[in-house]
Amino acid sequence: MISFVIPARDRHDELARTLRNIGDLDRDGLGGDAEVIVIDNASFEPLAAPRTLSNGLRVTLERVDTNLGAAARNHGASMANYPWLVMLDDDSSPKARDFAATLAEAPADIGAIGGEIVLPSGERESGGLPEVIIGCGAAVRRDLFLELGGYDASFGYYAEEYDLCARLIATGHRIAHTTSIGFEHRKTKSGRSMDVILGRLVRNNGWTLQRYAPASERAGVIADMIARYRSIAEKEDAVSGFESGLHELQETIDDQPRREMSDDAWARFTGEAAVRAEIGPRVAGAAWRLVDGGKGREIVERVVFEEGGEIDERATQRLVATISPGPMLDACDRDPDAVAPWRVSDRWPVSA
Repeated sequence: MISFVIPARDRHDELARTLRNIGDLDRDGLGGDAEVIVIDNASFEPLAAPRTLSNGLRVTLERVDTNLGAAARNHGASMANYPWLVMLDDDSSPKARDFAATLAEAPADIGAIGGEIVLPSGERESGGLPEVIIGCGAAVRRDLFLELGGYDASFGYYAEEYDLCARLIATGHRIAHTTSIGFEHRKTKSGRSMDVILGRLVRNNGWTLQRYAPASERAGVIADMIARYRSIAEKEDAVSGFESGLHELQETIDDQPRREMSDDAWARFTGEAAVRAEIGPRVAGAAWRLVDGGKGREIVERVVFEEGGEIDERATQRLVATISPGPMLDACDRDPDAVAPWRVSDRWPVSA
């Protein structure tokens, strides 16, 4: 049922640990059979992997001559034998949960599923949206992934999931998040440069917004995105990388293919549709104190105001003000009485 796909480059010890962790999984929870496909993304010293893991899963190691970034997953997907691709990084591992049941019960219109991704600190991974997965811990239908062309190779790494999920939504599919599949992300610092990360984030997010945002929203959301990442770059001492990425975005933005979404599809992609469906009926005529603000706070605020609610720092009712799945769940753990702006499923079926 499952093909684990792992792009890897130079992090020999991390890959070995991930493979050991997969080998410790009970095969019954994987549907009885599964496989592991490792794509060596042109490591300086070729990677090594066993032919089989301790639980009997077969491992295929394929080396490519050029670092394909996240698009190495496309190469792995083309080699896969099973209907679900479980995407990992070389420093992320699946946790022992019933993957097979979750994937088997997924409604047919769900094209991708984001899992619960936990960091060494015990907090959950940041990033993603109600209908955007995080690439180091997600499952995607193989045939659909290949039909859509997989990840855009020009992105390298970072925000490639947003582009993929936009295409999934545009073709009538849903993306879901569930805690019934889980991952650990060790998030090793090896090979990570904040200058490179911020440069890629501003460029790749800009490309995505240019491609899919409705014409009436495009300029505004791109400007807001640039301001957000400039602020992050200043905090991370990565302004040089940010400026380089911004320059590249400005040079290439007009070359991006326009695939403008409908207003309804755009609301799903940004997460506003999920927020409005969950809290819209609850906020009217009530005052709310926003807590744990983060990504998507402006969407939570807009829904409250447009649905007839009020934001008041003195209010006793508390509403989590981030729509990124991991931080939202962390906030609800810290304050169980706070209201989540949208709902992550713990079991199937996921409501439409």
